Amino acid sequence: MPTRAGTAPAALPAPVWRARQAAHEARVDAWLAGHRARRAEGRRHPVEDFLFTYYSHRPAQLRRWHPGAGVVLGGADPAAWGGDYAAVPGGAALDAAGVLARRGASAAWIRDLLAATAARPAHLGCFGMHEWAMVYRQAQGEVRHEAWPLRLGPEGTAAVVDAATIRCSHFDAYRFFTEAARPRNALTPTRQAQRALEQPGCLHANMDLYKWSYKLSPLVPGELVADCFALAREIRVLDMRASPYDLRALGYAPVPVETPAGRAAYAAAQRDFAARAAGLRDRLIAAVDAAAAAAQP
Repeated sequence: MPTRAGTAPAALPAPVWRARQAAHEARVDAWLAGHRARRAEGRRHPVEDFLFTYYSHRPAQLRRWHPGAGVVLGGADPAAWGGDYAAVPGGAALDAAGVLARRGASAAWIRDLLAATAARPAHLGCFGMHEWAMVYRQAQGEVRHEAWPLRLGPEGTAAVVDAATIRCSHFDAYRFFTEAARPRNALTPTRQAQRALEQPGCLHANMDLYKWSYKLSPLVPGELVADCFALAREIRVLDMRASPYDLRALGYAPVPVETPAGRAAYAAAQRDFAARAAGLRDRLIAAVDAAAAAAQP
C-alpha cells in the first residue's frame, strides 16, 4: 500500500496501537456512562443526550477505534477489524481503495463542503436565534423539550424573536423552525444550497463536524472523531444555555441573548468555537486527502 509519494505506510507496533485504542475507549466510556444510565432508567437529558439521539452514530460505533488510512497495525488480524481491513506485510491495514470505491462520492462531497465552509469568514451575529425560532408562537406543550419551561414564557419568547434579525444559514437548524418563524429568516437554506451557505461561525455547522467525521470513518483516525465529538458536546452546552429553555435545574446558567451582555458573551464563545472548529475542519480535509493518497496503486 504505497502512498502517491511512493513512501511506505506508517507502521504502528502492537503496543502503540493497543495503547491508542485503549485510551480512545476509556475517553468515550466517560462520555457514555451518564447516557447509558439515563437510558436504562428511561430518563432524558436535553443537553447530554442530544449527540446520541440527533445523530445516527451509535455509542458502540463511537467507541470503536480506527487508525485511519495509510497505517499498518503491527501484528493485527484483519478479521478482527472487519471487512474494510486487509492483511499486509507485518499486520493489517485499512483497504482505503476499497472504501473509496464504495463511498468516494460521499467523501468528496463532504470534503467540498468542509473546504467551502473553511473559505468563508465567520458570521457571529446570529446570537442563537435558531433555537428561539424553533419554539416561536408555540405553547409550552408543543415545544420540542416540553419537560423544560421557557425562561420568558411563550409570549416573552415570541417578543424576542419579533425584535431580532434572524439570519440562520444552516439547513438542519432551519428545517426545525416553526412555520410562523420561517418567513422571519433572512435566508432560505436548502440541502441543495448547503455548500453555498454554511459558514464557520455557525454553531450547528461546527457541531456537524462530528457527523462528517463519523461518516468518513474508518478513513479518519478514531481520535479525530472523538475530538469532533468533544467539541460538539461543548457547543451543545452553549446552544442550550442561549436557548429560550430554562435549564437552571440541570446546572446550566442561561446566556441571556435577549440582552446586550448576553449577546456579547454568546459571540465571544462562538468566536472561540469557530477557531477550534477550524483546526478540526482542516484535519478532516487532510484525512480525506491522505485516504485518497493511500488508495493509489
